[in-house]
Amino acid sequence: MQFENLLFEVRDQVAHLTFNRPAAMNAMNIDTAKELMHAAIRCDEDDGIRAVIITGAGDKAFCAGGDLSGFAAAGDNAAVMIKEMTAYLHAGVSRLVRMDAPVIAAVNGVAAGAGFSMACIADLAIAAAGARFTMAYTRAGLTPDGSSTYFLTRLVGIRRALELTLTNRVLSAAEALEWGLINRVVADDQLNQEAEALALSLANGPTRALGGAKQLLYAGTSESLETQMELEARRITEAVRSADGREGIAAFLAKRAPNFVGR
Repeated sequence: MQFENLLFEVRDQVAHLTFNRPAAMNAMNIDTAKELMHAAIRCDEDDGIRAVIITGAGDKAFCAGGDLSGFAAAGDNAAVMIKEMTAYLHAGVSRLVRMDAPVIAAVNGVAAGAGFSMACIADLAIAAAGARFTMAYTRAGLTPDGSSTYFLTRLVGIRRALELTLTNRVLSAAEALEWGLINRVVADDQLNQEAEALALSLANGPTRALGGAKQLLYAGTSESLETQMELEARRITEAVRSADGREGIAAFLAKRAPNFVGR
């Protein structure tokens, strides 16, 4: 698929997915959502992709949320358009969350609305010092989408999730770190370098084991103890049979660095 609203490039087993509407603060329209879905499917299906970085073009915004001008222009057809748009967006989110390759959000400016959601769905999130986070939905008389109501309570707790959603409080990068919304804050001019270094490290890891581990952690918030332990037993059994599992054990016993191949 040809991408117009996203930049999509694979380097050194890392997929770089960049929201590319800087003149519109990288706001998401229906075409962006559709391209995100196709990019996510490719990341999920391509064994050569072993980590993903999501960021925004320019230095002002990661993604400023849905393109409200497009909603207004749709008039009476806005509801139909949003149902189609969220179908694309949610399919893309599901693929990114469920795939083995770790996803890193490199938040380089404003993350609002759907952009806030995209920061939440990443397995790891690094923010530039100047980044800002706000839910923004209810300010426009709307309700959240993009999975934020699933992830936000898990990241920051119900009280803080309600505060962010009902008051549209804006968090600085430092506050987002304190609240547990992101993993790390770096200097603005170091964001890409730090995100790429982390992605390369993960891309050289045991991809299927990383994927299994993250799925276990996501499941652990809702499963019973006994069910979760059974899932753990099945996953580690799969891992010990894999090429990377055998290599990891052999490398540990030989006291050498492992050479993981993602299988």
